[in-house]
Amino acid sequence: MTMWVFGYGSLLWNPGFEVAEQVVAILPNYARSFCMRSIHHRGTVENPGLVLALDERSDAMCAGVALAVTAGKENETLAYLRERELVSAAYVEKMLDVTLSDGRVVKAVTYVIDESHEQYCCDMPLEEQAQVIASAVGGRGPNTEYLYNTSNHLREIELHDPDLEWLTNRVRELAA
Repeated sequence: MTMWVFGYGSLLWNPGFEVAEQVVAILPNYARSFCMRSIHHRGTVENPGLVLALDERSDAMCAGVALAVTAGKENETLAYLRERELVSAAYVEKMLDVTLSDGRVVKAVTYVIDESHEQYCCDMPLEEQAQVIASAVGGRGPNTEYLYNTSNHLREIELHDPDLEWLTNRVRELAA
């Protein structure tokens, strides 16, 4: 049985594991948003950045990609993802149904925000998000790079995210 991983942020452009197949997919009841303070990868404890997370909302859906893990690499991939995504326990690993663009419904390893975690920051105004992203830098580089790479990849696969598009334009203005 194929192991699938749902990508909606950095997994879109930097999965970090062998991908056998990539398919545009929809995850119901979750919204992609910059609702997680990043104190490791894209910010520090002193100057947190923001990274995308999936915020559970019954009226939402998130378009992203389902990544099929290369056969035989499942355990290695899961260990890698857990080390990468669960570094601060702000994400919760779930197996959720995603609908692929060809109509198949598959279970995918998905990392969603733990709303009780101290790094969770819901409903931050977009302007405030832009100010944070424009200045934060963490162990994996500038927060701007994370935003730009995610936004560019969504555009390449023809997925429209108005908030990310607004943030990208605003952060470019602030960084200029």
